[in-house]
Amino acid sequence: MNPILLQMASGDAADGKNGTATYIIMMVVLIALMYFMMIRPQKKRQKEEQEMRSSLEIGDEIITIGGIVGRVVTIREEDLIIETGADRNKMRIQRWAVNTNVTKTEQHKKEVEKAREAAKEKKSKKKNDVDETK
Repeated sequence: MNPILLQMASGDAADGKNGTATYIIMMVVLIALMYFMMIRPQKKRQKEEQEMRSSLEIGDEIITIGGIVGRVVTIREEDLIIETGADRNKMRIQRWAVNTNVTKTEQHKKEVEKAREAAKEKKSKKKNDVDETK
């Protein structure tokens, strides 16, 4: 802990007001730190999950919270009907039970890979241009 804060906190009876002010400031800083380290990231994750669940489309491959893998066949307001397995069993699940949209995740991975390849090509082209000028 900071030595200055220790000195301020360990003041005598005449410094009682100063010690109280320091205590209040430390509590405010602690609450702000807790908000930015715990509460804010959790709200961001919840918002992303809600956005993913609301953007589901027919034909998307999903994984539920329970680990069931299936393809979306019908979308209703609060639930989905999915097909699972080779024999195409249909199940009705609640929208909140969707954990991952595999289709969107794979598309995102492909886009990232294309961007990396384009950056490599640009870098190698730039290197070749520099080598040719020598």
